[in-house]
Amino acid sequence: MGHFDLAIIGTGSGNSLVTPDFDDARVAVIERGTFGGTCLNVGCIPTKMLVYAAEVADTVSTAARYGVDATLDKVRWTDIRDRVFGRIDPIAEAGKDYRVNGPNTTVFLGDARFTGPRELTVTTGDVVTADQVVIAAGGHPMVPDPVTRSRVPFHTSDTVMRIDALPERMAIIGGGYVAAEFAHIFGALGVKVSILARSPRLLRHLDSDLSSRFTALAERRWDVHLAADVVAARTTGRGVRLELKHGDPVETDLLLVAIGREPNTRGLRLDAAGVETHDDGRVKVDEYGRTTAAGVWSLGDISSDYQLKHVANHEARVVAHNLAHPGDLWAFDHRFVPSAIFSNPQVATVGITEDQARERRLRHTAYIQSYGDTAYGWAREDTTGICKVIADPATGLLLGAHVMGYQASNLIQPLVQAMSFGQRVQDLARGQYWIHPALMEVVENALLGLRLDDH
Repeated sequence: MGHFDLAIIGTGSGNSLVTPDFDDARVAVIERGTFGGTCLNVGCIPTKMLVYAAEVADTVSTAARYGVDATLDKVRWTDIRDRVFGRIDPIAEAGKDYRVNGPNTTVFLGDARFTGPRELTVTTGDVVTADQVVIAAGGHPMVPDPVTRSRVPFHTSDTVMRIDALPERMAIIGGGYVAAEFAHIFGALGVKVSILARSPRLLRHLDSDLSSRFTALAERRWDVHLAADVVAARTTGRGVRLELKHGDPVETDLLLVAIGREPNTRGLRLDAAGVETHDDGRVKVDEYGRTTAAGVWSLGDISSDYQLKHVANHEARVVAHNLAHPGDLWAFDHRFVPSAIFSNPQVATVGITEDQARERRLRHTAYIQSYGDTAYGWAREDTTGICKVIADPATGLLLGAHVMGYQASNLIQPLVQAMSFGQRVQDLARGQYWIHPALMEVVENALLGLRLDDH
């Protein structure tokens, strides 16, 4: 048995908790798999590297609209894949080496479970006790019961990026951001993509204007099945056949399950430590990151409402401070959390939707600006991109912002800033120069289109 000042379960954002405040402390790091967590290994970073390759392919395929004749001659999938993981795998391995051989950290490679208050037993046989414990073990893909029961071969976002060859056909179960991103990646690289979504719209969590428009665009690009319940699956000579509750069956060469992720709390034996969870399995934490057990903290996907790396990083900074400064606790700031979907088109959002404003009976004003009504939108021949902003007409403060189109993940940032720092629409729109004819004029014109009380 070893006693430590701090024990950390998970090496995603939890890895950054070992700050200079712990230079003279004994820190235990427990990791069951690959160092670096979801984002580095199976999430944000490899998917965006693949998205960029897909965007290059898509640019070639659609060049004729600009008077440029080009053909996509070949997609070298293994080269695309190896470019991604040839960079990522060494980073993960270097992170492991640094923790194993670096100063003041002792690494335990295995699964951990609580066997008492601030006491952990690792599958290596080691028992770890600590003054403080941080649960940062992340999450894993969910798999629907019909697929599990059927025992058909399938991939998840954790595995599909490492396949050896592109299939001719791919069926994706799911209608959220993971499904949308992989449909874009594989569709642009030449795979015939079918999406099977239980919802009547794709990306149903978005503002309904964006969700409806995205769904309509998706139906032009991919074979989209809405309100589609998969009730059974079986292996065929070539691949997998999916039976739907309503509608014709779908046959595919490769099945990708992308219905979301759930927290890695199963097996941790949290009850032995006095750590409570929500109904969905997430660890309960207060605004400072403290769990219901004294000296036990949690952050990231295993406890947060947001499965977003930038949120996990923020929570790690807060918890790192709180661990070392118990008399000066910082609170999480989850007021204005942006997110982006790197599909085709991109989508970025922050704040509430107009549907939520109506549900909450908030007095509001909204405006939609089309990309195609700006000079750069003309240059791109853009007929689908939009920027939608929602504000309080009395105060001029933004309530929400939603962008769908080219570079949406960048265009939304000044709107995130305005909400975070309390900038009024009037000041944001007219208190600075907006470069003409940059695409950012889409944001400027959306702000100017809002009908405020003092205008």
